[in-house]
Amino acid sequence: MTHTDNPLLQRWETPYQLPPFDRVQPAHFTPALETAMRQHDAEIDAIANNAEPPTFANTSAALDRAGRMLTEIELLFHNLCASETSPALQAVEREMAPRLAAHHNAIRLNPKLFARLDVLHAKRADLSLRAEDVRLLERFHLDFTQAGVHLSASAKQRLAEIVARLATLSTQFTQNVLADESGDGLVLRSERDLAGLPDQIRNAAREAARSRGIADAWVITLSRSLIVPFLTFSDRRDLRERAFNAWVRRGENEGARDNRPIAREILALRCEKARLLGHANYADYALADRMAKTPRAVAKLLAQVWEPAKASAAAECDALRAMALSRGENIAIEPWDWRYYAEKVRKARYDFDEAAIKPYFSLDRMLNAAFDCAQRLFGIRFIARPDFRLYHDDVRGFEVRDRDGRIIGVFLSDNFARPTKRGGAWMNAYRRQSRVDGDVLPIVVNNNNFAKAPAGEPTLLSDDDVRTLFHEFGHGLHGLLSQVTYERLSGTRVLQDFVELPSQLFEHWAFEPEVLRRHALHYQTDAPIPDALVEKLLQAQRFNQGFETVEYVASALVDMALHAGDAPDGIDITAFERAELARIGMPREIVMRHRLPHFDHLFSGSAYAAGYYVYMWAEVLDADGFEAFAEAGNPFDPTLAERLRRNVYASGGTLDPIAAYRAFRGRDASVEAMLAKRGLTAPPRRESMMPHSAQL
Repeated sequence: MTHTDNPLLQRWETPYQLPPFDRVQPAHFTPALETAMRQHDAEIDAIANNAEPPTFANTSAALDRAGRMLTEIELLFHNLCASETSPALQAVEREMAPRLAAHHNAIRLNPKLFARLDVLHAKRADLSLRAEDVRLLERFHLDFTQAGVHLSASAKQRLAEIVARLATLSTQFTQNVLADESGDGLVLRSERDLAGLPDQIRNAAREAARSRGIADAWVITLSRSLIVPFLTFSDRRDLRERAFNAWVRRGENEGARDNRPIAREILALRCEKARLLGHANYADYALADRMAKTPRAVAKLLAQVWEPAKASAAAECDALRAMALSRGENIAIEPWDWRYYAEKVRKARYDFDEAAIKPYFSLDRMLNAAFDCAQRLFGIRFIARPDFRLYHDDVRGFEVRDRDGRIIGVFLSDNFARPTKRGGAWMNAYRRQSRVDGDVLPIVVNNNNFAKAPAGEPTLLSDDDVRTLFHEFGHGLHGLLSQVTYERLSGTRVLQDFVELPSQLFEHWAFEPEVLRRHALHYQTDAPIPDALVEKLLQAQRFNQGFETVEYVASALVDMALHAGDAPDGIDITAFERAELARIGMPREIVMRHRLPHFDHLFSGSAYAAGYYVYMWAEVLDADGFEAFAEAGNPFDPTLAERLRRNVYASGGTLDPIAAYRAFRGRDASVEAMLAKRGLTAPPRRESMMPHSAQL
């Protein structure tokens, strides 16, 4: 295949240089990535072997500029592997994942390149650099140090082998989970099987069956957006048990897709890597470049929540048992019962029925609500571009324009579950914002996995779905509003325990009463959601927080224990999970939000390994941050919104996270607002989580 035959190696003559989705085939990726890696190597060699003394321009800025062709192709490749894969693309992924990992690792271990960076880093205070330039230099220096550039030749060789092997294993782990999630799930054949299910769930299950070619049936897939509603409403306890057990056993089934040996090897390699780099364990290594800094700081935060959450969950469980008894059902509450009886209690206690709220939460209107909130806060507008040729018919494209009409990015919205798409919800970029060589527009995508309604009918969301939509949109805004010079510092490329702040903070606007009154309109009548229903929704959202906190914090605690271990060789992850949950006193009626054999956050890559705690760390920030708008008496206060945009959404990695938060909020964050938001016992005094994060 020649360059002229490969669209990935040609200039993309598309609107805003979007990837040429309609022309790209899996066979194009291997030769394109090989060509781009060779070009990147040549660029790196030119920097490392430059005869001129190192300067910021010829070393740090040049390093940020290098590899743009590879980045462009690689981002497209990884996005398609996650959002619209195929057996052919997965084969390329298995081949290229270790090669790409080895390529990037070799650059970070390049001694000549690091020597130039090291000279600049040592005298950075005397170079008259801008603050952003210093930040870039410091980040690159730490990247190389964390990668092991100081190691001996033999240690570097071993580290390179570990990095390549981890890439292979993570790819296989991800593909195994996707294969389990994209199977047939629970097939329902009769009206009796559908007992208790509202029409919206029936319609989504019918559409899932249709998309899988299963006639005269309904399918409950293992996607959270369909199985959780099934567990909430199905009157068939036997079917709830079957569906639940299939869901929690993803990645744990004997055979070729068993993730347990894969996770075991990943953990052993991570531990070996950490020790090669001078750390006691992988948790110490991972936290060295996070706000928390130490496992002790993380433990302190989680400890403030764990026991109050268990106490709250115990009271909730008592209420579930009482509800079951009131219905003449003398049963022990099992994990597949919790959501079912919780919905009954919520309806009785708050006169609130989740099925009654969904007609007001159509996907299109909730997406428009997110757009409207972004415009009212930050002045940006989203303009539909149906002419964009994208990678799937479900995906919608938008121009994003600032208040002065200037285009600042492109947004892609991909909302529906399908067998070719991995589960969960996430944001990613096809191109990151920068301006080191002129303005580069970001191309950002939001992925959700909502259950699609049949053709001609609107997709209706639960309140949890709405929260997810706004969460991912907050990540999207973080990428779209970025205004930095260097790609290494762009958008979401911040410390991992700060990256969830923009997303979780934006969730708060989803349920602001004035936002709901404006956008939560009945899909059939256009009537606005009644104030009484809004009030019930807001009250009901405080219910079941013990359960939700326990399932999340248990996952974070097990993650930290797993990666803080000294000798994971030969570990049985299911036995470890079981023992650790027993040690911390996990309630029998609740399971982890993500069990280890399908815990993509931990094993599909390293970003959240020893880092699942970051959602709660960020929740301390987001709850405290939104409190500023409450104090101002206006959820769209323009002064606060401008500070938020400038210091959090637009600054990328140019600011230290602590400084960025202080610049927005005017002070440090405390845990009180988060504990109050979850209905847990607040501490008796305000305790800052910054600047010394070890306080947590």
